Amino acid sequence: MEKRSRFIAVALPVCTPEQVKQQLDAYRKQYYDARHICYAYVLGSERSLFRSSDDGEPSGTAGKPILGQLNSHELTDVLLLVVRYFGGIKLGTSGLITAYRAAASRALAAALIQEKTVDETLTVFFEYPLMNEVMRIVKEMEPCIAEQSYNHTDCRMVLSIRRSLMPLLRERLGKVETLRLVE
Repeated sequence: MEKRSRFIAVALPVCTPEQVKQQLDAYRKQYYDARHICYAYVLGSERSLFRSSDDGEPSGTAGKPILGQLNSHELTDVLLLVVRYFGGIKLGTSGLITAYRAAASRALAAALIQEKTVDETLTVFFEYPLMNEVMRIVKEMEPCIAEQSYNHTDCRMVLSIRRSLMPLLRERLGKVETLRLVE
């Protein structure tokens, strides 16, 4: 509550612009009598797809502060929206910025934030006698073994590991004799 205006903030997981649109439509129906539903979202592991909306508030007073909260928490795949019921007293530019930033911050503080990693996969082919050497590297670097198959002479493993660790895994496995790596 800020000078009789009521702010309701919600953080939602989303993965696509279509999901953002669906959520916004649902909240616009739910809060049909609200004066403004301002929002911001960031999508993708590179955080390259983002948008904010002031929804009729003065330019830069709602969407930017909400987006700023997503950026300061380094979040992605999140839609953060703030519903405003106008209380009859104008807040002014700085008052709006402060109120939207505070509402967004409270929503993120109350949200359950799930950390995910961006992984890459690598398929490794090797002869059975190299099993111990390969498994030593796998045990030390701890990639996820997504698939594995063995026969009398040849072995195949599909390994998944955090993108930042993939160059080191490739380098270490590349030193194993007669081992073949496939992207």
